[in-house]
Amino acid sequence: MGIRIKGTGRCIPEKILTNEDLEKMVDTSDEWIVTRTGIKERHIAEAEQSSSDLGAQAALNALENAGLTADQIDLIIVSTVTPDHAFPSVSALIQKKIGAGKCPCFDIEAACSGLLYALNTAYGMMASPLAYKRVLVVAAEKMTSLVDWQDRSTCVLFGDAAAAVVLENDGDPNTPDFYIAGEVAADGSVSDILIVPAGGSRTPASAETVANKQHYIQMGGPKTFQLAVTSMVSACRNVLEKSGVSPDEIVWAIPHQANRRIIDAVAGKLGIPEKVYLNVDRYGNTSSASIGICLDELNREGKIKKGDLILTASFGAGLTWAALLIRW
Repeated sequence: MGIRIKGTGRCIPEKILTNEDLEKMVDTSDEWIVTRTGIKERHIAEAEQSSSDLGAQAALNALENAGLTADQIDLIIVSTVTPDHAFPSVSALIQKKIGAGKCPCFDIEAACSGLLYALNTAYGMMASPLAYKRVLVVAAEKMTSLVDWQDRSTCVLFGDAAAAVVLENDGDPNTPDFYIAGEVAADGSVSDILIVPAGGSRTPASAETVANKQHYIQMGGPKTFQLAVTSMVSACRNVLEKSGVSPDEIVWAIPHQANRRIIDAVAGKLGIPEKVYLNVDRYGNTSSASIGICLDELNREGKIKKGDLILTASFGAGLTWAALLIRW
């Protein structure tokens, strides 16, 4: 149908928090963090910066890369687990900030799998009778707003960032779609292993929930690791099988940048370690923004060319997971 990736963008906060900085804040060390996660530093948003601020800048950068203006966008989809407010949506705030007019917009909450969920959704809406021509997909996350800086098992993992992708249907049936095959899935039976317990309708905010630190990320490490590897490997294999593409044909593999050990395990099981793109050492886990950041770096550094096949995969709270095989 001619649906392709027209442009990419990212927004990375200027402030850097290194492992050496964390050594002064909590009982940890650079060696401990690097050995277990592969992370050396992460970027931290300013107190006054919100997810919509980061997302709006990433969106503007992607529009510039695409050679489009905001008023040409027909639909905005935003992935986030750190919205500015319970409502209105982050997508509505980004629409206003970039001057996108009155196009429809909505948020997706699929945790770290959010960008791939959103790209699958966007493609479906562009290929449906709705026939949106240009769609802006944004992943915007201020993960440090959910971090307990006294919990050494989680505070070393996360960073803040946003990424954006502009999709366009050029109407040329001779132009191959960017979307080759995808899979999205979830298993709510293990929803308790990665959770922020309070702040929603189940446990509204109160003095007690704040005192008990129930508004911070809580994670079951070993089980999360096992499920992450299993789910991403399965999704990638399913996508490759559905598409008829072999691992040898993949130019780049972009797994969610959560943990170097998880990434290495997934790449090893798929037999593609030499094709994996990595930046987790520089950004940490930026949730749904991570794959978009990788795409933008590859795009702007000229490391991908037209027709290249890119395999992406992610997992997140829910438990959610997804994979998407992209043709550049």
